[in-house]
Amino acid sequence: MKIIITGAGGNIGRALVPYLREKGHELLLVGRDAAKLQQLFPGDACCNYHDLQHIGSDYHSCVHLAVMNNDQHGSLADFRSANLTGLQHIFNDAKRAGVGHFINLTSFHAAHGNQQDPYAVSKREADQWLFEQQDMRISSLCLPAVNSQDAGGNLAKVNKLPAILRKIALVVLGAAKPLVDRDLVVAAIAGLVEKNEAVSISLANPVDRNIVYWTFKKIVDWGFALAVLLVTWWLMLILFIAVKLGSPGPGIFAQERVGRHGKSFICYKYRTMRTGTKQAGTHELSADAITGIGAFLRKTKLDELPQVINILRGEISLVGPRPCLPVQSELIKERKERGVLNILPGITGWAQINDIDMSDPVRLARADADYMARRSIPFDLSIILKTFTGSGQGDRTAR
Repeated sequence: MKIIITGAGGNIGRALVPYLREKGHELLLVGRDAAKLQQLFPGDACCNYHDLQHIGSDYHSCVHLAVMNNDQHGSLADFRSANLTGLQHIFNDAKRAGVGHFINLTSFHAAHGNQQDPYAVSKREADQWLFEQQDMRISSLCLPAVNSQDAGGNLAKVNKLPAILRKIALVVLGAAKPLVDRDLVVAAIAGLVEKNEAVSISLANPVDRNIVYWTFKKIVDWGFALAVLLVTWWLMLILFIAVKLGSPGPGIFAQERVGRHGKSFICYKYRTMRTGTKQAGTHELSADAITGIGAFLRKTKLDELPQVINILRGEISLVGPRPCLPVQSELIKERKERGVLNILPGITGWAQINDIDMSDPVRLARADADYMARRSIPFDLSIILKTFTGSGQGDRTAR
């Protein structure tokens, strides 16, 4: 394929160019100083930004790496000029050149950073403008801090440590905030180019094998489950009796759900719906299906308490994507494509506290994938805190 790359002289570009070249792709590298790019990459075609429209014809994709990053200093106007206006010019020139696929890199910091930070503001505005364009296939790759031997910022300090200390520091840092290795980013960009479809991906190093994060998850999950059983057993018994007396049927509702790697498990909750209600997502059911005590339990989230049994059995976590029903095939498909089924589902999660329910499978799967990439100790703790302070309303019934 013929690929345009802007900002090829940056940290990611210096690894991406030889990677794509070795895979047989023909490259056009675009920057402010074409002569400098030619010195850096003597085997590839190079041009200045103002020549892109004319030289870039017949190219299939444009990978946009050029950015004024958050480790640089400048005013909001400076950041907007580089990150918004610059992107608009490059996108329009690529469109006029006949490029069919535009791949843009953005960051967690831009999506969720300080509302007043000039870098975050400019990148959010650029992402929104790009989202509104309809004339080209547009892919977005959202990243945390990128780790490599020549990384900047705090990662540069870590990379100066002796090898054993550097390894320990990266494990601790990776549990405290999302990181992504440059090799993963390069492979992901190549995958987007070759797939040649409009997709949005959040990417980070998987933390499942991070011993610090794994230990934190186990302590929180088991600590929560045991605390609930030891401290609130009397409340759980009262609720069980209240459900039994409130309407005919069992006190505990056992239902098949889709768990990690797509394997089914039996999820336990207090019964909040009338016996005989069809097996379907809550958004497909009438509010009349919910019992009187069930409405209270769902509003206070007390109906979730029996799921501590699922936690102790290793089937769910306290924090994770909400487990769905086997009949919700569209959601399962969307989650599988994004790798969400590779992690344990949870009682609460990022989607739940943001009121994203199963009535919109694509939006929910995207939120789940965003959580999967952003997992860290502080992020999980913030979700737990927001859950216990009342964020999120749970799945809504049909109107």
